[in-house]
Amino acid sequence: MSEPATVIHMDDGKAPAAASSSYTTVPASTGDATTAAGSKAAGGGRGLPLLLRSGVGGFRRCLAVIDFLLRVAAFGPTLAAAISTGTADERLSVFTQFFQFHARFDDFPAFTFFVVGNAIAAGYLVLSLPFSAVGIVHPGATGVRLFLLLCDVVVMCLLTAAGAAAAAIVYVAHWGSRRANWVPICMQFHGFCQRTSGAVVATFLAVLVLAVLILMAACAIRPRR
Repeated sequence: MSEPATVIHMDDGKAPAAASSSYTTVPASTGDATTAAGSKAAGGGRGLPLLLRSGVGGFRRCLAVIDFLLRVAAFGPTLAAAISTGTADERLSVFTQFFQFHARFDDFPAFTFFVVGNAIAAGYLVLSLPFSAVGIVHPGATGVRLFLLLCDVVVMCLLTAAGAAAAAIVYVAHWGSRRANWVPICMQFHGFCQRTSGAVVATFLAVLVLAVLILMAACAIRPRR
């Protein structure tokens, strides 16, 4: 049997040229698509804030900046609550100058605990500012964030307990208790009750700020996929 003859067509190199030109158009179109996608991504990134353009690091740095500002904001209410309650002192003259009623914060153990708790919280918030600044400079510092998270939880529990104890005394001072025959003293000691009531409100505002700080720290520590 004879082998089939192989037929070779010669077109003076025109067909290979056409084939090569058809193959060269594919990378060109792919490059155009890639360039267009890159331009769209760059255009979309321009609308983001400066701190969020660098991805996860920028997001953590933004949280660190907010964390620092919230700590400064929470320092004011805790310090004001400690000073306001610690300086609450009112005397009430009933008949003569020698027969007086005296109301001070240290007459109530709950108020003493309240002043100490707010003073500790205010001091902690000041000392935590350098650690919070480390999170701004180094967004990936997970150890510092975890340390602040644990301390924030402890301080928030302390402030919550102190605020709840003081709120119970303030409630009794304002409304009394008919079953226990406790007469409300705020009908006479107006200044004392106003100072302590405002201090309790300021303390719970600080507790709210600490709760936000704890949530933010948990979001920053959570690993990103």
